[in-house]
Amino acid sequence: MYTNIKSHGLSGIEGFTVNIEVAIFTGLPAYNMVGLPDTAVRESRERVQSAIKNSRYTFPNDKVIINLAPADMRKEGTQYDLPIALGLLVASKQISDKNIGNFTILGELALDGTVRHINGILPMVIDASERGETNFLISAANAKEAAQIEGVNIFAVNTLKEAAQFLDGKLNIEPMPIERWLPDDDCRSNDFSLIQGQFSAKRAVEVAVAGGHNILLIGTPGSGKTMISRSIPSILPDLTKEEAIEITKIHSIVGELPPDSGLVTQRPYRSPHHTSSAASLVGGSTKALPGEISLAHFGVLFLDELPEFKRDVLEAMRQPLEDGFITVSRATFRATYPASFMLVAAMNPCPCGNYGSKHNKCRCSLQQIKKYQQRISGPLLDRIDLHIEMTEVEYSDFTNTTPAESSKSIKARVNAARAIQRKRFDGTGILFNAQMDSTHIKEFCTIDSEGEKLMEMAFSRLNLSARAYNRLKKVARTIADLDNSEKISASHISEAIQYRSLDSKYWGN
Repeated sequence: MYTNIKSHGLSGIEGFTVNIEVAIFTGLPAYNMVGLPDTAVRESRERVQSAIKNSRYTFPNDKVIINLAPADMRKEGTQYDLPIALGLLVASKQISDKNIGNFTILGELALDGTVRHINGILPMVIDASERGETNFLISAANAKEAAQIEGVNIFAVNTLKEAAQFLDGKLNIEPMPIERWLPDDDCRSNDFSLIQGQFSAKRAVEVAVAGGHNILLIGTPGSGKTMISRSIPSILPDLTKEEAIEITKIHSIVGELPPDSGLVTQRPYRSPHHTSSAASLVGGSTKALPGEISLAHFGVLFLDELPEFKRDVLEAMRQPLEDGFITVSRATFRATYPASFMLVAAMNPCPCGNYGSKHNKCRCSLQQIKKYQQRISGPLLDRIDLHIEMTEVEYSDFTNTTPAESSKSIKARVNAARAIQRKRFDGTGILFNAQMDSTHIKEFCTIDSEGEKLMEMAFSRLNLSARAYNRLKKVARTIADLDNSEKISASHISEAIQYRSLDSKYWGN
């Protein structure tokens, strides 16, 4: 007998429909699977056979052929276990076939028949629903994650026997209610009120977060670069459900979501070590999985000790920093992942860290200092909007009893600026100022006459590239938004210029 079961697969973050065709013929026992299955899919035979027998059904003792269509798309993962097992039960007439065509079925099987959690359920359900599918039969461990999507019916099962009885009409299972999502405001990072001094650096970070701009912090050891960077999550703007879905899709693919979890509730903050490889940062491996830059999508990627990263690792980030996505290509696989993140980088000014210190003598030669600083290439530096020098904290900063501004009040200004940007870019697909292209800059970055004079002076004196010039205007637009100003004035331009003034000091531009 023949039967056809609907399932789904992933190619990167995009899904595709998989039709699992099961045919059983009288003859010598055999089990053949075709349709470009990977090792995990081919090994499903042992899991399926054991699960069927332990669920008190009979594994067909005939010639079995299973085709995973389309046959020219590589099938990866363990989500085909459950549909294959149910297809065998239908084809061998152990359960009815009247309902099986109404469901998209996904799930991994344990040897005892338990239906286990799988990775990537959210992007698969979203893609299948966009193709017109409305009913999904999946593991109960994935149900909370999948039940975030409106317009679909999620039927959750714990075992193969439950799934078989449900399809056979012997067990009633109600669809999961739509999960109510709320962002988590309980940020467990440092509060800005704990940071002594560094008022200009804290202001620069506020501007960077408000517009989603990249920022580089330069300073001697102990000046507070890392502490400020790790406090950034406490002032990140509120997460929207649409952004949470995009973030969850990526984290679901790599298996970073625990079972029984729903959408992520906080913006990601990723901090890879400086020994990380290019593949771990931008994505790769044999399966072309997303890397740290995609896992930081709509959040923060913090690179501490920036010059200590390998040159090829840093250069690999240039394209996603500009485009907001990364395409990972392998011999048999190609995937495109979103990578719209805020880069926060920190570095010492020299190998010993004391170049420019008021209290400690630098032990490095000029050649060593120059070589260290030139580990950051000009094209990469050009893509970082704000360059901030952090001075050493003075004793008076520690003894000052005036309370510093809290993260809560800073975040309120950030949220207000982001609200202005969402209204401005409504319907354009842009979420914040850093994502503007040349067309949007021309339309939304109107500068008064005094500001234009300052821009002209900065362009010539700082030797700005066209990219740096546009990024300067984006930063000025964000400063104006924080000031609740429709037009960009000379004061906004002046503040934006000072965030690019370190080019000439450290890199001789």
